[in-house]
Amino acid sequence: MVLASRGVRAPRRVLALADDLSGAAETAAALRIPGRIVLGPAAVPPPADGEALVLDLDTRHLAADEAARLVRDAVQGVAAPTLMIKKTDSLLRGNLASEAAAYARGARGVVIAAALPTAGRTVRDGVVHLHGTPLHATDAWRAEAAPVPRSVRAALGDLPTRSVPLSAVRASRREFAALLHDLVAAGLCPVCDAETDADLDAVVAATLHLGPGVRLIGSGGLASALGRVLAPALCPEPPPAPDAADAPPPGGARTEDRPLPATEHRPLLVVVGTAEPSAVAQIAQLTAAGAHHTALSADLLAQNGPPLPFPVDPHGITVVSVDNSRGVRPGSARRVVAGLARAVAAVDRPTDLVLTGGETARRVLDALGIDQLRPVRQIHHGAVHGHTPDGRSVVTRPGSHGDTGSLLRIADALRPGQLRTPLLSRPVAAPPAADPSAPGVAFVAPASPPPETSPPPETSVPQGEIQ
Repeated sequence: MVLASRGVRAPRRVLALADDLSGAAETAAALRIPGRIVLGPAAVPPPADGEALVLDLDTRHLAADEAARLVRDAVQGVAAPTLMIKKTDSLLRGNLASEAAAYARGARGVVIAAALPTAGRTVRDGVVHLHGTPLHATDAWRAEAAPVPRSVRAALGDLPTRSVPLSAVRASRREFAALLHDLVAAGLCPVCDAETDADLDAVVAATLHLGPGVRLIGSGGLASALGRVLAPALCPEPPPAPDAADAPPPGGARTEDRPLPATEHRPLLVVVGTAEPSAVAQIAQLTAAGAHHTALSADLLAQNGPPLPFPVDPHGITVVSVDNSRGVRPGSARRVVAGLARAVAAVDRPTDLVLTGGETARRVLDALGIDQLRPVRQIHHGAVHGHTPDGRSVVTRPGSHGDTGSLLRIADALRPGQLRTPLLSRPVAAPPAADPSAPGVAFVAPASPPPETSPPPETSVPQGEIQ
């Protein structure tokens, strides 16, 4: 199939690799073509015609050599007509160097674009910038043990690369494609600057001009650009059927705030495993709107004991998070998340889930025995609503994504009408700390309703903002 006005043949199938589950879900939604998210690294059938298969290899926290092995296994034997894209963290975290080297083996070439403009993450002169500040001058790597890389090329280690400036990306399509062709022919991997979605669109279009066997590496922004190119060619969208409101549209997952009709009466459980500072305010928005909140002791979650019990509202919305008020033992973060997953899996009734943080999402679904998701829509950027094979709703979201109203918007989309105030705009006090008299579990009742004399404005949560 030839892409209109581009003169290149659209690949009929896409294989995407991610190093954590929230990134896999973000990629599946961005590609906008029918697909599935598979929790790897188990061997799975290749994507079918017109399908995107997104494989979460769960390598973010593995040793570099083991992560590289899993990537090599995933791409081994994949036919050249299958277009491959490797989703990387837009802050360059994870085993980027070892995985990129493994991914490049056997490829005719690799083109790299790490920008994520919708989150204020751009690449200029080969350096990632956060809202205009170089990555290495921010505290975005505060939780990382390794030093922050000073450029995309530095993060890629020994991979033979060459920086491609904005002036080349924004040249004519013919000139840009010719430059990429020459670099790939010389055995170099182009690392492309990008500050806008249009820049990423140009990277994808020029890469497709190179033909089969050239692979892509980049953030969710590059996956979105690929979706904008491929979805119209592979999935021309007919008018939706009147009774198909909750089905994925032919063009793939959709981005919108309109709630989908509820078909089950399961409780909604919001699991907050991220350590991002913004999570406190996000939880506070939910509790002020009527959700019930339980904070589980990080120290007890890190112990290899029985699952910590916590109450789940059978008819409403429950939030469970990690209480770090008594401190966390150094190096125990992964054990804490594993303990949180065991606690969620021990809940005595099926629940729909909102899972923040890629590690949290993966550990919870592993504990529940769920190994596949089908994307339905994006509620906001990065917050991807999918269905499990048994019909549950699961929303995954990276820990660093979303403004203070993120969890509230997600809950309101999944359970329209259940929240006391669907969208809040003014600041809400943080939930109280754990009760020292009850070690392990702190139950936080919902806050009192806001006064009726000061209702929030109609548009109360900025659309698409990312912290």
